[in-house]
Formats: sequence, C-alpha cells, structure tokens
Amino acid sequence: MSLGENPRLRAVYAHPIARDAIDKVLLQLGRSRRWVTNPVVAGLRLRTLGRLAEPLLGPGFADSLLALLADHPAQAPTTNPPHGDQPWWRTAVFYQVYPRSFADSNGDGIGDLRGIINRLDHLADLGVDCVWLSPIFDSPNEDMGYDIRDYRAVMTEMGTLADVDELIAGCHDRGMRIILDLVVNHTSEEHEWFQSAIADPDGPHGDWYHLLPGQEDQPPNNWASFFGGSAWRWIPQAQRWALHLFAPGQLDLNWESAEVRTAVAEIVRWWRARGIDGFRLDVINYISKRPGLPDGDEGIGRLIGFPGIEHYFFGPRLHEHLHQLRTDGFTRTDDDPAPASTVRARAADGSLGDPLPPDRVGVMVGETPGVGVEMGRLLSSADREELDLVFNFDVLDAPGRVRWDDYRFDLAHLKRFYQDLLGRIGPQDWAALFFDNHDNPRMLSKVLGPHDRDPELRTAVAKLLATIQLTLPGTPFLFQGQEIGTVNQEFSSVADLRDVESLNRFAELRATGLTEAEALAQVVPGARDHARVPMRWEPGPSGGFTTGTAWQPAREDSCGFTVAEQSIDADSVLSFYRSLIRLRRAEPALSTGGVRFLAPRSPRYFGWVRTDQAGRDAWLIEINLTDRTIRRPRGAPEAEVVLGTSGQRGPRMAPYEAVVAKITGNYS
Repeated sequence: MSLGENPRLRAVYAHPIARDAIDKVLLQLGRSRRWVTNPVVAGLRLRTLGRLAEPLLGPGFADSLLALLADHPAQAPTTNPPHGDQPWWRTAVFYQVYPRSFADSNGDGIGDLRGIINRLDHLADLGVDCVWLSPIFDSPNEDMGYDIRDYRAVMTEMGTLADVDELIAGCHDRGMRIILDLVVNHTSEEHEWFQSAIADPDGPHGDWYHLLPGQEDQPPNNWASFFGGSAWRWIPQAQRWALHLFAPGQLDLNWESAEVRTAVAEIVRWWRARGIDGFRLDVINYISKRPGLPDGDEGIGRLIGFPGIEHYFFGPRLHEHLHQLRTDGFTRTDDDPAPASTVRARAADGSLGDPLPPDRVGVMVGETPGVGVEMGRLLSSADREELDLVFNFDVLDAPGRVRWDDYRFDLAHLKRFYQDLLGRIGPQDWAALFFDNHDNPRMLSKVLGPHDRDPELRTAVAKLLATIQLTLPGTPFLFQGQEIGTVNQEFSSVADLRDVESLNRFAELRATGLTEAEALAQVVPGARDHARVPMRWEPGPSGGFTTGTAWQPAREDSCGFTVAEQSIDADSVLSFYRSLIRLRRAEPALSTGGVRFLAPRSPRYFGWVRTDQAGRDAWLIEINLTDRTIRRPRGAPEAEVVLGTSGQRGPRMAPYEAVVAKITGNYS
C-alpha cells in the first residue's frame, strides 16, 4: 500500500521501516518518541515536517525516507503463534570466542584452534550451549579475519581443517553446538574472485563486485567507509572504482549477481557437511544496495556519520536474498550426506545423552547494524524464513551518544530498551540479548567508568549484568571474559592499539591538528581493542594465555579476576555465571516463560516476573540500577532468594543489588 507523495507523519510512523528510521534519528538526537507521536506533530505532512527540521536533517530527508519505504511496501510483522517445535536456540546460551585472543597453544602469541580445544571444558562447565567463533578462515588480516581470502581454508596461525574437525567433534561431544562467523558482504582483495574480477572486469567474475568505470579523481558517489574516508578505491589495473564499505582491502560483493548468491550458499553447505551448526552473518543487512548506487543524502550523512547508508542498510532485495540463502544454503535436503558429527542431547540437569539427528536448518544469526525493533522483526520473524536472530545495537549506547563518546552509561537505558523491545515483539519473534562483543568496549567499564577497577563494584555490576542477560526473555550471547568480569584496558599509547578502525580514526584525528594525547583520548573510549586483549586464565604477566609474547598487549594485573582464581571462589563472578546458567536450564520459566515488568517507570528499580507456560512456577528478578541504596517498591510478590548478590529480600536494596527469587504461594 503506497503512502503517497506527502503522507501525514502518523501514517509514515505506522510503517515498521519508517518507524525504525525515525526512531534512529531521534536516538541520535537524544530525543524521545513524543516528539513525533504527539497529536500536533503526528498530524503534519511529511514534507512540512522536513522543511521545519531542515536545519537538523538537511533538505532531502523526506525524499530519502519515501524512497526507502518504496523499496519495502508496508508490511506488518506477523503476530501468529509459531508452528512446530521450539527451536533449540531459543533456550540456548551462546558464547563468542575471539580465537586470536582466547588461548595460544604453541607459544607464538596468537590464539589458535588447538588452544580453544584445550579450553572446551571451561565452556562446558560454564554451561554454554553453543560456541561462536569469530573468523578462522584464511585471511591477510587487514581486519583481523573479517577480510576472507579463502572460505574453505583456515588461516595458518589458527591451525588446520583437521583442527576444525576436532573442535567441532569436541563441542558436540560436550553437548555444545558450534557456529562460525561468515563474512559475505565483502571479501579480501586477495580472494581469487576479486583477483579474477580486476584481471578481466568484463569476464566471469567482473560483476561479482561493484566495479565501476569513471575518472580516477572522481569516485562514483559520496558514500563513506566505516573505517574512514571514501568507500571507493581506484584500481589502476582494471581502470575501475571498487566499493569497500570497510577497509580498502575489503571489497563489497555484488549480491545482484546470481552467481555470487549461489557461491555463498555452496560455502554454507560445505561447512554444514563438516558439522558446523550455523553461522553468525557479519553485517548481513548491507548485502543489498540500491540499484545505481546513488549519492547519499548529506543531511543524513552528517547525522548518522556515514553518507550513503540509507541506500544499503536495509536494501530493496534484502528479504529476497536472505530467504534464498536460508533455502539454498542453510536447509538440509533428504539427499544431503549426514554431517561428520552432531551434538549430544543435554538434559535439564546437564547430563549428556546420545547424538541428536542433524538440524534441518542451521541457525542464522544476523549482525544488523542500524536495524531497529520493527526491521529486526521483519528479518527474523519465524514465518518469513529468513534470519533466526538479529542483534539490535541500540542497546549499547544511551540516546544522543555513540561508541566513541567518553561517558558513564546509565543502566536505566537498559531497562527502557528491553521493556520497549519485549513489549513490541510477538510470538513469532525472539530477542538476542548481548552487552559485549569483539566490536565494542566492555559494558562493565561503560557503567562504572573510572571505578571499574574497584573489585567490589566490578563484581556487583558483573553479576547484575549477568542477571539481566540470563533471566530476561531471549537468547543470551556472552562474549569471552564476561564470565570473569573483564573490563576495559588502560591503553596509554597508540602503540598499544592493533585494530585497523582505531588506528585509522587516530590518524584522521591527528590530521585535523590534534596532538597525540588529544587524538588518543577520542579513540580509546570506543576502541575495539578493549574486547580483543587476551583472555586472563591465571595470574601472571601473560595471564596463562601464551608462553610467548601476546599479539595484543594487555594492561591489567588485578587480583581475583582470572579463571583460575574465580574457579575456587564460591562468591566470584564465574561461580555466579555457572549457577545462573544452571538455574536457567533447570527452570523453563527463566528461558521460555512469560514476563511481566514491575514498577515500569522507575529509573532506579528494574524488576520482572517470569512464569512458565503452565502458570505454576513463578520467579521474581530484581535489580538496583544505581550505586545507591534504594527502597523496594510496594506490591512486589513475596519470594525467597535462590541466587543473587544478597541472600535475602529486605525493604531496601543495596547498590547494584541483583536477586533471583522463587515466588512463594499462588501468583497470577
């Protein structure tokens, strides 16, 4: 249904994609939705509002928004109940491993597959259901493996295909599935596809990438790279411009090519036959670009920071491409050979049974930057048969803030975000719950700021975040180190940094005239390097990560925050994670049950009740979101504490207190 050339804002905001786009603008501006939902503004024509907001949004916002909506006719996500059995990933706990920094088995200072194999028992003891590995494929490592040279080979420093097979079997034998990180928005410039394309732009691979003729001094459009500068690179050999939304050596694939889509599906099937249970799909919402690759709106570019993003963050053929990939790549047919191994069944008490039949469809987890709640529902609603889960990054920064800002994160934002998200999704939808990953600084440090080295506060907030992540409805995605309360590093020099994004940003800031100290101060708060330092397994200079010199220097020697120390401490963060995951598995109400929020408007108290589908068991979860003592709200049900940072429920809650309690008596 067309909205016309100049609809009223209320009609535009009712469109799921427009709502997300407008919400993103409001988030960037640090404004509430009441700015557009109040009766006066909601009744304005879109172009009238565009003129009024032109100083903020530029002159082309209305046209850009209408063009985006024209790509996706109005469609509401379904609210019908799901069909069939509940998929395994709805009750699972995922754990992301950054292989380069997890465990080094041979002393070269780089984490490897053998190191992961040697530490699988740690993950099994933690209670993990699925291990997710950041890229292990052959790569020149311009972007630490996210620039793939060969999808069917392993980078030399990580190991061999035989190691991968052993790792897959080792996970399955312990009752854990395993997924890989698949990067198919782009490849390395060293991939044979790209080398073939630039050798013969009119040949078989010439249309596998966005290779455009033109003048050497004039890129095809004004799109910007996420790693700085133009998104275009001149290739003298081919006399073509090549699109790279990320590093210059990461060239975007052209998904308009049927051959590209077939090749990607074949890669998925090849790994599925080896026993891989699915993939996390890197920036997968970027694969569909608007035909003609038009210039980006300058106003949107200034607001979001990346001109051109409106032409690919939710492209016109995205749904089509994802559905085809699921059908042709992720779905087993009756004629497919059995995978090399499958996961063993795991009972509620953690005991293991026989290997399960192969999953009919491998899990599809989408990294989807810029996508909000409604777009996420359109991509992952079960009956659409596209993605299974998507990451919504709006949870990671407060309104009006971005990753690079140096500020204290207000936990009240988590409450508002999750109440909104869980209040809007339907039975066909499911949430991915995450705070940390390889691309972001540690949430624990964002909350505590300069106090993140205080062991008492660090432990309390780490347990608080674990309680939120592991007891709200959804699938938790843990990142290595969360289970021991890992915090940001005290990088004091640019020489401490290894990430291409951090280094490029530093160079750009220096080019503007900033001193080294001034530029570093604007890089360190958001540096991806914080998440990529080696895992701390035991006390000592290397943290038990390597017998050599680690590829990425760490800057922490605190006592009590290693796996070895916390494994023997019943009050540690690690022990809390183990107990909470065990409780989550034993109590269906905590994983698949319903939820009702308590005191929803309080900025200090975050409470909710989980009930199982039969309505028999009920659990109360309570969080003090502040560093001050607060009074518990009236009306909360009576409950006995089973797990938490306090052994009993009194009239007041201690700073950052978190409790999981069993409700006594009847609850409705």
